[in-house]
Amino acid sequence: MQGDKTLTEFIIGEQRRFPHATGNFTALLNDIHLACKRIAYLVGRGALAHALGHAEPRNTQGVEQMKLDVMANEIFLRTNEWGGQLAGMASEELEHPHAIPDQYPRGRYLLVFDPLDGSSNVDVNVSVGSIFSVLRAPEGVIDPLERDFLQPGVEQACAGYAIYGPTTMLVITLGRGVYGFTLDRETFTFVLTHPQIRIPADTQEFAINMSNMRRWEPPVRRYIDECLAGAEGPRGKDFNMRWVASMVADVFRVLSRGGIFMYPRDARYPEGRLRLMYEAKPMAFIVEQAGGAATDGRSRILDLQPKTLHQRVAVVLGSKNEVELVARYHQK
Repeated sequence: MQGDKTLTEFIIGEQRRFPHATGNFTALLNDIHLACKRIAYLVGRGALAHALGHAEPRNTQGVEQMKLDVMANEIFLRTNEWGGQLAGMASEELEHPHAIPDQYPRGRYLLVFDPLDGSSNVDVNVSVGSIFSVLRAPEGVIDPLERDFLQPGVEQACAGYAIYGPTTMLVITLGRGVYGFTLDRETFTFVLTHPQIRIPADTQEFAINMSNMRRWEPPVRRYIDECLAGAEGPRGKDFNMRWVASMVADVFRVLSRGGIFMYPRDARYPEGRLRLMYEAKPMAFIVEQAGGAATDGRSRILDLQPKTLHQRVAVVLGSKNEVELVARYHQK
């Protein structure tokens, strides 16, 4: 297991690449992965933690929350607000940015997160996860406003996600490749198990919610029709379809063996369904760092300038050649 290098050892090793580093970024990443471990424990207990079922009221986007959504959000806030590394936080579950309480010092980073992605799967014991993105606060800003968070994906200092499944894993990029760490449940330590993850450029596997087919735009329908035509069709090969309805699980499969994940625009969601800040941007950063590509069909996701904290966007990401083909179909 890569010499049993832990996540903390890996992060400190990266810090030593920069002689003038203060250690604040390292401390922040340690707090983030502690939050993920706490959520992993909660998810693992399931009904024993009285964490299943729906919560009231709905969240800021009008989406029905699970109890675990609320609990995971609270864990992220409380684990990360006190350390002095953050100027502020933004959560998918909150309408406005979360201010650091007055009793804690302020830092130079911003943390954006989806505390429990795929939470509708919790009650049926399917993998869920947490997605996070670290940004630099604008110079001199200690009490950030919403506009201070609205940075394009290319400005991310770090992105990652935890997946709570048969094993708990943390996947992270600092802009120099993608690394996967598995949680050792005996020592409760993340250990490096997947160094320098790379996505194959070609694939024969796609992930999309086929029940929305009647609402898709023509470029997406064309691409999927060609995949379904198999070896007898224009692509000349058979494709498999996979769909977990948990983005962290579907993207991890893409990272592990290639594939394309699609949540396109449709008649119900003309701008797209997934959140740019909390889901699309961090996942696009990870996928590109692993050699893949990520687009909304028309533009590279990392180049998009966010307009609001809860902006939605179409997402097509994964194996580079397939993603570029979908983008060409949109251009036509």
